[in-house]
Amino acid sequence: QLQLAESGGGLVQAGGSLRLSCAASGGTLSSYVTGWFRQAPGKEREFVGRITWGGINTYLADSVKGRFGISRDNAENTMYLQMNSLKPEDTAVYYCATSHGSSRNPRNYENWGRGTQVTVSS
Repeated sequence: QLQLAESGGGLVQAGGSLRLSCAASGGTLSSYVTGWFRQAPGKEREFVGRITWGGINTYLADSVKGRFGISRDNAENTMYLQMNSLKPEDTAVYYCATSHGSSRNPRNYENWGRGTQVTVSS
């Protein structure tokens, strides 16, 4: 089974930047639609963005569009989430996941990492 491991989370001040990584093993990440999700305490898991099979098409949620960017390094079998202009409301556990179809619904994603905590202080 494909395994995913997020890293790069931490504490950052509002307005700062952070880059999250999602390293894959046991499979080729570029064979999947890969997505980022986040979940804050007491809230449902929220779609952040995704990148399609060939890495050509990316889509970001309106809440992060213009601030976040998704990319994938096929040589490293790793997906990234570049987060800029961070806000306190971005505080959450961030997860990466894979799917065989393009979706914003976390229930359609099959493989998940364990998440990395991002905390944005005001």
